[in-house]
Amino acid sequence: MEINTLLILVGIGICAGILSGFVGVGGGMIIVPALIYFLGFSQFQAQGTSLAIMIPPIGILAVMNYYKAGNVNINFALVIAITFIVGGFIGSKLALRLPENKVKLIFGILMLYASVRMIWKAWGNLASDV
Repeated sequence: MEINTLLILVGIGICAGILSGFVGVGGGMIIVPALIYFLGFSQFQAQGTSLAIMIPPIGILAVMNYYKAGNVNINFALVIAITFIVGGFIGSKLALRLPENKVKLIFGILMLYASVRMIWKAWGNLASDV
């Protein structure tokens, strides 16, 4: 592995980890686009790699901090984790049946929708805070 690639991967990991611990995003929102645009991965390679990244380390230390502060609902997390496994399997099967450009379009639309909705809501809350 070249040093440039290693540095890009470290940067992606650090940014995704910080944002994951800070606002709960990382895999799809940070890692997938970064792998595509900085390292030339295909959409499917980026998604598969992002999912592989999440298996062991998904916020172990961050979860410990949130748990100690009383901000983790273990029962809810277990249900979501179990169903996430099933959903991940189904989602990967569906994605791999579609052309890559359609998957990119769907991914982009979801990111755009989420960002516009969050900006709109935050903007409204800022206006009411004044």
